[in-house]
Amino acid sequence: MELSQGLITAAYIIAALLFIFSLAGLSKQETAQEGNNFGIAGMAIALYATILDPRVSNVTVILVAMAIGAAIGFRLAKKVEMTEMPELVAILHSFVGLAAVFVGYNSYFEAHSVMSSFTLTDQAQIEQNIHLVEVFLGVFIGAVTFTGSVVAFGKLRGIINSAALMLPHRHKMNLAAGVISFLLMIMFVSDGGSNAALYAMTAIALVFGWHLVASIGGADMPVVVSMLNSYSGWAAAAAGFMLSNDLLIVTGALVGSSGAILSYIMCKAMNRSFISVIAGGFGTEVTVDNDKDYGEHKEVQAEQVAEMLSNAKSVIITPGYGMAVAQAQYPVYELTQKLKAKGIEVRFGIHPVAGRLPGHMNVLLAEAKVSYDIVLGMEDINDDFSDTDVVLVIGANDTVNPAANEDPTSPIAGMPVLEVWNAKNVIVFKRSMNTGYAGVQNPLFFKDNSQMLFGDAKASVDKIVHAL
Repeated sequence: MELSQGLITAAYIIAALLFIFSLAGLSKQETAQEGNNFGIAGMAIALYATILDPRVSNVTVILVAMAIGAAIGFRLAKKVEMTEMPELVAILHSFVGLAAVFVGYNSYFEAHSVMSSFTLTDQAQIEQNIHLVEVFLGVFIGAVTFTGSVVAFGKLRGIINSAALMLPHRHKMNLAAGVISFLLMIMFVSDGGSNAALYAMTAIALVFGWHLVASIGGADMPVVVSMLNSYSGWAAAAAGFMLSNDLLIVTGALVGSSGAILSYIMCKAMNRSFISVIAGGFGTEVTVDNDKDYGEHKEVQAEQVAEMLSNAKSVIITPGYGMAVAQAQYPVYELTQKLKAKGIEVRFGIHPVAGRLPGHMNVLLAEAKVSYDIVLGMEDINDDFSDTDVVLVIGANDTVNPAANEDPTSPIAGMPVLEVWNAKNVIVFKRSMNTGYAGVQNPLFFKDNSQMLFGDAKASVDKIVHAL
């Protein structure tokens, strides 16, 4: 069965609308499930219409490849922990980039073999040049996305050092890579498609993508993941131009633009320059002094924390990546219910970049059935800390670091943070006194109103719940 071009176009329009509804739904926790379903429906329609397009051949091979990919995807989705979701997203972005590279080369070789067999008219020459530019840009964006995403995966996975790579003249090297690639594009188009120019650009783009992300420090990795999401969207749009597929162009543009907007919003929330982050990180020239003497920290036991909570009227919980690692969201929910049963006001304060992915903490809390109405963003809860009796900092570090406000020489200086130190009492759940992902010491641990509860976050919360 094959569909007419009119039906395919109609299916693509419906799929594009469903993708837009999906993005709208995913913008709020309450409608996220609905948004996800819209996305699934849109993709199903898009795949169905594409496979039944009369121009598509080797359908059996495509279906076999889809079945293999679906089996792998289903296996990963069932197996992956929420703590591993950021690196999974990063490696999936790399697949999109690699696919764009393959599509670019296939489109180039196919068109080159046809065009070289006869003399081109002026109109055909213009069309060929446009197609060559599409191929060149598609391969460039895809190659940068591929290696950049692989490095992001390695950093998030812990197999690559999260610190920024500080090569001498790194910004000049990035600029040189861009200029040389632009000159190669001119050569590529003027020569009617030079193999050497395309190969040289691909090699440069692969190295450029690797260096671009390697030069970005751990504190900015959530922005990097969002940025790579944008890159993968533009890579998909470029593939759509090469394949003359309108839906792929629209979908890629949606993903690319939404990823760029999210990256900008996150940079604004972190007081980062968007251009600085993409150009190789922010604050990487600042020397980190973790040998400074902040005094002695104070330790506390779970039973003492339980007593403190019992006497409190208001409690705010600020989670971080440590909560995700310990899978403590479930006992945290139980703790919330215990406190609410005692008439104690309990809320959550979420930093925009808590965890390793935008919305990471929100997803974890939703997974544990924490009510949406008590989960507040940083801008909504920061003014309330001064009227709060107890703040529980569970696995957070950089997002509650007062050095961002108090130390202009800190690598995170100017970054908006949850001002938990303004509360009457702060309990910090940590395994040790080690620094956070940004590698910066946290003066919060040594303040007079702060106490450290060492150990596994899940076990510690369980002890508190038992004591209550």
